[in-house]
Amino acid sequence: MTDSGRPASRAAIADFLEMLAAERGAAKNTLDAYARDLGDYVLGLARGGRDPMTATVQDIRDYLSALAEAGLKPTSSARKLSAIRQFHRFLAAEERRPDDPAVLLEGPRQGRRLPKILSIDEVDSILRVCREGLDDPARPPDERLRARRAACLVEVLYASGLRVSELVALTLVAAKQAEKPPEQGGGFLTIRGKGGRERLAPLTGAARKALASYRHILLELHPDMAAQKWLFPSVGESGHLTRQVFARELKFLAAAAGVRPERVSPHVLRHAFASHLLQNGADLRVVQELLGHADIATTQIYTHVLDERLKGMVRDLHPLNDQDD
Repeated sequence: MTDSGRPASRAAIADFLEMLAAERGAAKNTLDAYARDLGDYVLGLARGGRDPMTATVQDIRDYLSALAEAGLKPTSSARKLSAIRQFHRFLAAEERRPDDPAVLLEGPRQGRRLPKILSIDEVDSILRVCREGLDDPARPPDERLRARRAACLVEVLYASGLRVSELVALTLVAAKQAEKPPEQGGGFLTIRGKGGRERLAPLTGAARKALASYRHILLELHPDMAAQKWLFPSVGESGHLTRQVFARELKFLAAAAGVRPERVSPHVLRHAFASHLLQNGADLRVVQELLGHADIATTQIYTHVLDERLKGMVRDLHPLNDQDD
């Protein structure tokens, strides 16, 4: 690609990202990922004297082949191809080029990747550790506050299936609404998730109790912090607890519960929420709504749970199951 072509490619990418933000409500992290993938794509084409306006199907195949030879994982290649496809679809729709060379490309084959799952007993063990010694007067006040915060985070996450980014950025307004009894319009969180989509996240009684207990001790020890915007305030740049801090605390709790820490993360607890609901009979569409998935295809990674439940039903309930073949 010539030097004169580089600004045109950069401008096209900038316009594409602006469209994603304006029309699809893409988050900053998503836009940054697209920018990196498309920047790499432009550089890869440039090595062959091409740019996105002149690239052919074979040029894109050659680029993807080079990624595979460099050892890039199929999942990463698939993500890059998705960005390239959407970018070329945008260029064609905007009539910046007359065709779409990426429309017929197939992504790298990937095995079915199942989410990491914790059993109900393992989650119960982690929750039991969270609840131990919360009112121990021998513990220093700020240590009791951290314990209450950790218990609140885990209880709310497992009760609601929130994304960790949604959890740590919960507001005080949302908490006050959730603390109200259901008959007064409370008992749930109002979440604004990916793409600005709003949904309700009902909370269990245990989660509401943990939330109220944490808020009580925070107000008692640090009334100035308790009055701030965030439910989990922090002195950091964001003003609230970071996902990294919570992830470390969760691994510590898992180890204390006898669960291998490398198997546990906030995202794994979100998976546990969804899987355990399905395991106990919840409808897949309901779980989709609770998780905040725009497309049910995203939720279908949990269908292995339904498969196992159906197999179990046939095994346990079919009248002819105990007969010899």
